[in-house]
Amino acid sequence: MKELNRDYDNKMQKTIEVVKSDFAAVRAGRASSSVLDRITVDYYGTATPLNQVAAISTPDPRVLMIQPWDASLLKAIEKAIQASDLGINPQNDGRVVRLTFPQLTEERRKELTRQVRKYGENGKVAIRNIRRDAMEKYKALEKQGELTEDDRKEHEKEIQDITDKRCKEISDLTAKKEAELLAV
Repeated sequence: MKELNRDYDNKMQKTIEVVKSDFAAVRAGRASSSVLDRITVDYYGTATPLNQVAAISTPDPRVLMIQPWDASLLKAIEKAIQASDLGINPQNDGRVVRLTFPQLTEERRKELTRQVRKYGENGKVAIRNIRRDAMEKYKALEKQGELTEDDRKEHEKEIQDITDKRCKEISDLTAKKEAELLAV
């Protein structure tokens, strides 16, 4: 049964990784290549992640420079960025695509903070759903006679402790990201 709790803990850890990647995609007024992680480009009929078809660099704190390995991809990269929810207009000079991140306004900071809180809350909901699945599994095992009532209660307490720990982890990540957004 201990391995069952470990499985549920691993699922919760994966949820936290998803929340971290969601947070990384929220731009904080500084250029970060992680905002491009979700953008794909049509490369010979295949949706390919942007970082696999181009070199991405940050020549200064608020500019991302995307240099494709195949110059014919410039237009496709530009279109993919415009179609994304990044909200930044790419500048194409015929060799590279540049993204200039504007300073965040107070209103935009608050909007991004709300988005971060939503991502955090979605992560907590996912973790609580994993806990619920675990609790149902333990009750089913008790009904089948594979667990005693005391064992079930012990496992439920363990899974609740893991849930509390993982939810606190998400709360800490959320607070850190909010502070980052408001400090820029």
